[in-house]
Formats: sequence, C-alpha cells, structure tokens
Amino acid sequence: MKKFFTFLTLLLLPAITFASEADLKLPEGFGGLEQTQILYYGFIITILGMLFGLYQFMKVKKLRAHASMLEIADVIYSTCSAYLKQQGKFLAILFIFIGAAVAGYFGFLAKDHHGETLFGVGGVLLILAWTIIGILGSYAVAAFGIRMNTLANARMAFASLKRKPLELLNIPLKAGMSIGVVLICVELILMLVILMFMPEHLAGACFIGFAIGESLGASALRIAGGIFTKIADVGSDLMKVVFKIGEDDPRNPGVIADCTGDNAGDSVGPTADGFETYGVTGVALIAFILLAITGTASAKELLQIDLLVWIFVMRILMIATSIFAYWINNAISTAKYKNVDV
Repeated sequence: MKKFFTFLTLLLLPAITFASEADLKLPEGFGGLEQTQILYYGFIITILGMLFGLYQFMKVKKLRAHASMLEIADVIYSTCSAYLKQQGKFLAILFIFIGAAVAGYFGFLAKDHHGETLFGVGGVLLILAWTIIGILGSYAVAAFGIRMNTLANARMAFASLKRKPLELLNIPLKAGMSIGVVLICVELILMLVILMFMPEHLAGACFIGFAIGESLGASALRIAGGIFTKIADVGSDLMKVVFKIGEDDPRNPGVIADCTGDNAGDSVGPTADGFETYGVTGVALIAFILLAITGTASAKELLQIDLLVWIFVMRILMIATSIFAYWINNAISTAKYKNVDV
C-alpha cells in the first residue's frame, strides 16, 4: 500500500509543480547579437553540409553500372516508391487523429495559473503546422535514403566485378555519408528556424509539435517497414520450401518483393528513426534547460541562453567533424589500398 501511494504521489508531481509542455518558453533575452551571429554561422554550416550530402548523392548516381543491373534497380525503386506512397496515405489518415489530440491539448487543456488558455487559434495552427513539418521531415529523409540505397546497390554490384576492394568500400561510404549528413542538416535547419524565428512564447510548443510529428512519421515507417520485409522474406522462403526454388533465384517471383522489403525494413525505417531520434533528444534537452534551471530571472535567462546556444553549436560541429573525418579516412585509405586487387 505504501508503494502505491508513493507511485501515486510521483504521478501527481507534474500537476503540483505546474510543469508541462505548455511551459516551454524561450528566455526573453534570447536572440542577442552574439548568439544570433553564432546561430547564423550554424545555418551556413548546415547548408554547406546539405550541399555536401547532395554532392555525394550525385557522385554515386554518376557511377557506371550494367544496363541489366540498372533495370532491376529501377524495378526495385518503383516498388519502394509504391510502398512509400501507401505509407504517405496512411500517415495522412493517422495525422487526423493525432492532430485532433494536439489541437485539443494546446487549444483547450493548456492553461495558465489563472485558467486562461495559453494559445489562441493562430498559435494552435502554428503548432499543428510544425507537427506536419515533422511528419514530412521523417518521410522526406526516408524517401531520400531509399533512393540513395537503390542507386548505390546497382553501382556496388557492378563495381565488384572490377575486384577493387577500395572502390567497394567507397560506394557505401559515400551513400552513407550522403544520407547521414542530409538527415542531420535537414533536422538542424528546421530546429534553428523554430529557435530563431518563431515567437518566444510559442517556440517551446512548436518544438513539441515538431517532435510529435517526426515521432509519428518515424514510428509508422519503422514498424510498417519491419512488417513489410518480414512478409516478403516469408513469402520467398515459402517458395523455397514448397517449389524448391532458392530465395534469391531469379525464377522466384518474391525476389523483387524481398529486395524491396530489405530496403523498406533496413533503409526507410532506420533513416526516419534516425531523424526522429536526433530531433526528440534535442527537444528533450531544450525542455530540460527551460524547465529545470532555477535562480533569479536574469541569471536564469542568461544561463538558459548559453546552454541553448551550446546545444546547437555542438550539433553543428558534428557535421563539420564528420565530413573532415570522412575526408581524412578517405585520404588514408586511398594512399594505402588504391592499387590493391583481390
């Protein structure tokens, strides 16, 4: 009984402290000249990082491959596109229910200490807009990732005929760097827009709406991708058991579905999941800074501003360090293994 009352007390603590998502307000002093300049430099770095990711995409796309390999890759991508379109329709339906819950919470349940609603109609619509942007962000990076993978697959298969291990290493590295850097840059650009350009009293709620949207998109794409790939795997395995046709035998009608399932389960899901994870951890840190730091008003705001800028500076530096590490690794690998054959 004692444990039950302890648990009940812990559940009621948020209500007692009046701390919720609606209390996430940026410090009034945020956006000073020094902080703004630092974050604008961050914008430049993220844009350059995105250009780097797109450049890697184009480099992989320009690699040669046999016509038959390209034809199969196009068939796989067409099937993947059909899967993504179906997922998009499902997410649109799902948003109707989640959007209603978000609108109900921020429009009617989120109130100040005097019982007045914190957000007007315009504020709720802005939060819903960022929820949609979060969904579209997860969906867009997943679509980009699956396109990058289907391009790299055919080029990788063709490059294996040259028996050059370094080239076989470079193709997936280029594809992975392209997806990873674009994913992070898209995430950071959207979060910087909220931080710097949304009204201070709405920015915290916009972060929450954005996190809800990207989590919704990622969860649907992740779970459905896993289900899709397992169904395709089992279908191909049944052909192997019943008709004695190998799982990867071209005569097996489940081969293309199996390849599509591998892309859906191992590309779409993880890419959207990575976008969501990177975003919600950032939002969680922002929420912690805005709700947990105490002290006098001026001292608290100064510390909050410094920590918020620090979070984004660290994340922006990850882009630069990742690209430099890739270049250094590529230079060392080229020097050691350029002329190695197998």
